Amino acid sequence: MKHTSYGFDVLALVGELRFKQHMTCAEITSELNQRGIATSERNAQRLYERYLALLRSSVTDYTKKVLQEVVKTNGGIMLSMDGVQPEKGNETLYVVREVFSGTILAAENVKSSAAEELKALILPIVKLGFPIIGIVSDGQQSIRMAMESLLPDVPYQYCQYHYLKDIAKPVVDLDRKLKTEIKKKLRGIRDLERKIEQKDDSQKEIVRGYVAAARSLLLEDGNPPLDLPGLRIYENAKAIQASLERCLSKKGDSFAQRIGQNIQQY
Repeated sequence: MKHTSYGFDVLALVGELRFKQHMTCAEITSELNQRGIATSERNAQRLYERYLALLRSSVTDYTKKVLQEVVKTNGGIMLSMDGVQPEKGNETLYVVREVFSGTILAAENVKSSAAEELKALILPIVKLGFPIIGIVSDGQQSIRMAMESLLPDVPYQYCQYHYLKDIAKPVVDLDRKLKTEIKKKLRGIRDLERKIEQKDDSQKEIVRGYVAAARSLLLEDGNPPLDLPGLRIYENAKAIQASLERCLSKKGDSFAQRIGQNIQQY
């Protein structure tokens, strides 16, 4: 490869280690040295940057082919834009993608979220010349202003996920309270586990299983607003309770009754 003593095979290996095996620069350096490819951490970083440069140059043609297929199927492309700020005070990462194919069209850290800054990120995509039939984003005003100034005649839609998240907020707040209340009632499981360890009977493992099931409720989580964690914990707790009640109510099954009675004693 020009201007370096390393070949493209080493460059490809660096890319695989970073993106497929998720290694850090220090880990990549160690792996290369173990394979007999002498390098330093600084040089490994340079190889990684060269890999990104080559990747970007190769992605352009591929992206155009993908967008051409999208246009054939849908009559045009649809743009989505969103920003993520890792920590307050840091630069915000803005990503523009094509909705139908999920293709990332632009990604860049910007110091300001002003509309003029965002226009500079969107404009190269507009200049690709593909018909744009729709825009989707959250309610951020600067994104809407940037899109409207460049694409005034293109229909805009508020992101359905953000819309659903906003209207479901009261339900999510109530679910969070439900989750907290249930977990409060499940406190003291550790004391039950200690008592179980002190017992020595045939139902010990079964009782331990019930307690483990109750403990697992503390680890339950969801993905609001469509998957509410409080409701999930409540339903699972009711299933455990129903199982215990069946043990206590089974007539003629002394073994099941003994299990239920032993759990009640704990």
